[in-house]
Amino acid sequence: LAIVVGGDGTMLGFGRQLAQYKVPLIGINQGRLGFITDIPLNTFPDTLKAMLRGEYEEDRRALMHAKVWRDGRCVYDALALNDVVVNRGATSGMVELRIEVDGRFVAKQRADGLIVATPTGSTAYSLSAGGPLMHPNLGGLVIAPIAPHTLSNRPIVLPDTSKISIEIVSGRDASANFDMQSLASLMMGDQITVEQSSHKV
Repeated sequence: LAIVVGGDGTMLGFGRQLAQYKVPLIGINQGRLGFITDIPLNTFPDTLKAMLRGEYEEDRRALMHAKVWRDGRCVYDALALNDVVVNRGATSGMVELRIEVDGRFVAKQRADGLIVATPTGSTAYSLSAGGPLMHPNLGGLVIAPIAPHTLSNRPIVLPDTSKISIEIVSGRDASANFDMQSLASLMMGDQITVEQSSHKV
């Protein structure tokens, strides 16, 4: 058992690290929001005693496995519990992205970026970008564009068996963030693949 004291960001970090070991996590909220670290700090002694007696409900959360490919080689490999975000550069204009799902073309869009979120991450950045709220027990992934330069691009909910591929068509200084805690710099022609991980938190 791991007892995680902090905010949701702390839980995201330890969730990714411990998922492969199947270690259960209890989150005690010392941060602001507490969506996934949901036990208040001032009540944790009584709550924790009850949980250790077996008074709890297990909640399994899906993880995504993402890779950055360059010239046929994997140059970055990461897990994400909330979201994978492809962003434009800080000082440059929009980024142009080509999106495929399971090898089929879905969209080519110019935008500030793109979010791929789990149901857990649907309450985070994806929500701010206009994406739907998904119950954590649902099996699915959300694709939500960030400020797209079109009237027709809308968030899409996909099955959790989907393999998503995002290619950088144009745009300088683009990057990919994984739970906003690790970052990969991207070049033109890079591909980011995202699929559900075999591990759960």
